[in-house]
Amino acid sequence: MNTITIYHNPKCGTSRNVLAILQERGLKPKVIHYLETPPSRSEFVALIDAMKTNVREVLRQKGSPFDELDLGNSKWSDDELIDFVMQHPILMNRPIVVTPKGTQLCRPSEKVLELLD
Repeated sequence: MNTITIYHNPKCGTSRNVLAILQERGLKPKVIHYLETPPSRSEFVALIDAMKTNVREVLRQKGSPFDELDLGNSKWSDDELIDFVMQHPILMNRPIVVTPKGTQLCRPSEKVLELLD
């Protein structure tokens, strides 16, 4: 397989599991610690588009400022929600894995298998 990228948080058990699954298969993914090096707005929008989903589907609620920012409120547009993610990268759910077969939020961990040959 060509290039594989994982948007990873080493403190997250699911993210660690997905990385381990990739490595156990002899793959060497590009690991992006998205809290240290968050994707740009255009990169984040491209990830959402590649997953064929919407921004609400990739918002992390637990352990993030989701509730205090009232992000569950339907008053927020997609653009506004993306702005919040740009300000608070912890709002991006993880791990997101990009492979030649597609891009996916891999929760639960086994979802990564759908992206592998």
